[in-house]
Amino acid sequence: MPELPEEIRAIQEMFARFADERIKPRAEEIDEKHEFARDLFEEIGELGFFKMRYPESVGGLDLGLMPFCLAVEELARGSMSVAGACSMQAVMGTHFLNELASDEIKERLLLPALDGKKIGGICMTEPNAGSDLHGMSTRAERTNEGWKLNGQKMWVTQAANADFFTVFAKAGEEGGITIFLVERGFEGLEVGKSIEKLGARGLPTGELSFNDCVVPDSHRLCEVGEGEDHLRKILARIRILTGAMGLGIARAAMDDAVAYAGERKQFGKPINRFQAIQMRIADMGTDLEAARHLVTHAANLCDEGKPHHKEAAMAKLFATEAAARICEHASRIYASYGFAMEYSVQRYLRDVRFLLIGGGTSEILKLVIAKQIATGN
Repeated sequence: MPELPEEIRAIQEMFARFADERIKPRAEEIDEKHEFARDLFEEIGELGFFKMRYPESVGGLDLGLMPFCLAVEELARGSMSVAGACSMQAVMGTHFLNELASDEIKERLLLPALDGKKIGGICMTEPNAGSDLHGMSTRAERTNEGWKLNGQKMWVTQAANADFFTVFAKAGEEGGITIFLVERGFEGLEVGKSIEKLGARGLPTGELSFNDCVVPDSHRLCEVGEGEDHLRKILARIRILTGAMGLGIARAAMDDAVAYAGERKQFGKPINRFQAIQMRIADMGTDLEAARHLVTHAANLCDEGKPHHKEAAMAKLFATEAAARICEHASRIYASYGFAMEYSVQRYLRDVRFLLIGGGTSEILKLVIAKQIATGN
């Protein structure tokens, strides 16, 4: 890979130190207690993580996607729960406010969110609508007071903790997808049960209900029916950063497995002397290197303002599937100890499943890639 500029390398090293010194020592506890590490979240905010991609006009650092992906990778190497919470805040939780909200809303909600002092969530998925965005049933009806929202959302990150939510709903006579900002405390907003998950258990996820939820028109973030267009503009970046999280957890799993293979002895010698183990390590290293090239390439294309939607889908598809394979190889190297809760490899194996879903399932991504190859779009 090309040598990183000194200032970008310094950012990567800063987040690597933070992951080693502050996140990794608590990763097991966060997972076991299903704990949202609010203190780490705020410390990461103090490091400028949430500001990295945003312009200087809102106090951002205007650093682009590539440096952001390097930071995401280090956070994911420390804990998928921490990386997931911070990445959602830095992109989906705040993006639409920066792009579409009024100056008053930016001052009151976006700026403190970029400092890690407020938390934003996003509401798209529903009980019967996931990849099929047009299948959502949440509706917004215009009233004298503004808008009235009715519906239910699932898999809402930070449902229990967020200060505000970006909500996708159908509006207008044609039911066009539209984006609304709903603040905690709005009449008709109800926080439902938390969802117990297999992995990323320190990333709070829950349900939200909107029961005649009153939303002023000032909180409609786009023209009626234009929500899908705005989502499409950010989707590629979401996929690239998800690939970067895959790199982080893959590195953690591989590093642990390689160290274990050098220490564990069978038949009088370390198991890394056996060809079966060496072949697994070779596959892990090759997958990781290939994934890194795809993620880096897609991120650079994005920063250069070049077409990158196909490359983003490829990066997300390969990097997350490769991360799942690497975690599986790591578990096999640990053998019976890979089944023991005392070793982190079991957490990696559970956490990596989170990446296979968010930003588009592998099956959806393959369809996207095939269509873009066929049409050139």
